[in-house]
Amino acid sequence: MKKIILLSLILGMGVSLFAQSENDYMEVMRSALKTEKKSIIAEVMTLTNEESLVFWPLYNEYQGKLYTTNTKYLGIITDFAEKYESMSDEDALDLMNRLNAYDAEMLKLRKAYIKKFNKILPAKKVLRYIQAENKIDVLVDFEIANSVPLLEN
Repeated sequence: MKKIILLSLILGMGVSLFAQSENDYMEVMRSALKTEKKSIIAEVMTLTNEESLVFWPLYNEYQGKLYTTNTKYLGIITDFAEKYESMSDEDALDLMNRLNAYDAEMLKLRKAYIKKFNKILPAKKVLRYIQAENKIDVLVDFEIANSVPLLEN
């Protein structure tokens, strides 16, 4: 639980300074999140030695794909911030379409890796892993939602 609170603090720092920061700062924050997330996953998974040997390489592969996909999401947020004051209907439509494409890509990725994890771990452990991922994702999403203002009319 302490690690989840620490993760929340890291996220809060990073996202609240997002508008003032450069890409380098975001990369440092993403790196800190990655490290803390792996530590949390290790703590909650309680894997046997045999399970660890097959879980961690697949976990790292999945995280690499998530990083690439989440970079697209950061691009959407960055574009929203840049266009916030002068948002046209065309810009808004583009952002919505990109957000829908991101959501579809995330769902497809999650489904594909759940299948892969189910091949190497018991289903209950896979569910536990997915629960941990979802809890972390909710923290990230909350911090982003909390820092991104609603579009004015």
